[in-house]
Amino acid sequence: MAWDEWNQLKAEAAGASSTRMQLNRVPDEPDGKSLSTNRQGDLKVVNEHLAKIGDHAFGLYNRLWREGRVAETTTDSAASDLSGQGFELGGALSHVSIKWASALADLMDACAHISNHMDYTKNAHAGDEIFIERRMSGIATLDSGFDERASAPGEPNDVYGEKDDKGEKKDGK
Repeated sequence: MAWDEWNQLKAEAAGASSTRMQLNRVPDEPDGKSLSTNRQGDLKVVNEHLAKIGDHAFGLYNRLWREGRVAETTTDSAASDLSGQGFELGGALSHVSIKWASALADLMDACAHISNHMDYTKNAHAGDEIFIERRMSGIATLDSGFDERASAPGEPNDVYGEKDDKGEKKDGK
């Protein structure tokens, strides 16, 4: 591709009013108001917040284990006693106890899932941040290598530094 054609394509892309990717914000509404309440960008993960959510979910799991099962054992005992005395209420109470145990198990599973997921998310986002940071810094260097404003046409681009006789940068990098 000729440089003239490349420059023409760059100019057309810069002047185009098509939808482009926007970083660090939500697009404005047609009335001009921004949907974003966070002035530093929308994608923000704070490890302390994730840890706090995970800790609360783990604490709730432990409370349900200690306190939720007490009602279950008391209800089972009462249901057995009532059934033994010939009351039909004993069977109904036993049915309620079974439903309670099922709901309690589901809720405890959800709490465990939330707690574990917060640990996983915290670690995953930390890795994502490092990956994005490396990619963005590499893109900036690459972009400046194609930018004619970085050096005069025909001259070596200062971004890459001067090289000695061995082909290595003079500043030792």
